[in-house]
Amino acid sequence: MTKQLFLFLFLFTSFSVFSQRYKILSGDLKNLKDITEYNCTFDYKDMEVNGFESEEAFLKDKIEKRKKYDDGKDLKGKAAAFEKDWFEDRKDKYEPGFIAYFNEQLKDKNIKAGTNPEAKYTLNVKTTWIYPGYEVANVEPAKISATITIYETTNPSNVLLIIAFDKSIGIVKDYRGQGDRIKGAYEKLAKNLTLQMKRFL
Repeated sequence: MTKQLFLFLFLFTSFSVFSQRYKILSGDLKNLKDITEYNCTFDYKDMEVNGFESEEAFLKDKIEKRKKYDDGKDLKGKAAAFEKDWFEDRKDKYEPGFIAYFNEQLKDKNIKAGTNPEAKYTLNVKTTWIYPGYEVANVEPAKISATITIYETTNPSNVLLIIAFDKSIGIVKDYRGQGDRIKGAYEKLAKNLTLQMKRFL
């Protein structure tokens, strides 16, 4: 192997690992080899929002900005809608987006995830940090950091893998608002996870 080819392969591998920004905290990806079904759960407790001390501070800031415009009109309906969408988008967009992308990436392996408490193994996605992105003149994709834990459903102490992904950048699709931008980040998270899983399937 020439020095130039070796250097190229080294840089390519380093870039690929860095671009996905993941770290295995416990267990091993090899432990997932014979699993064909996952019960998928999601956790948003104590999630940080970029630029704010807490999720509560983020919501307060965004809601207050929507309550009054320069013309003095009270737009409480708009503010309430923002808060409602912030929480409902989890079940309506982020979670189905992650599951659908996960299943699409692993359909050739006959591996699937879904909401099935009877599945032998559970895949829990705990969102630890979120950047909602924006769309004004330009579109800035959303980003999320998350810790994924895979364990035996009836015996949660039997943990097969804990893997953390840092700042997964949302897949750019048809941006129709904050909910879809963040959905793209969950799809990217699913992509990053399945790329690592495929190495051992």
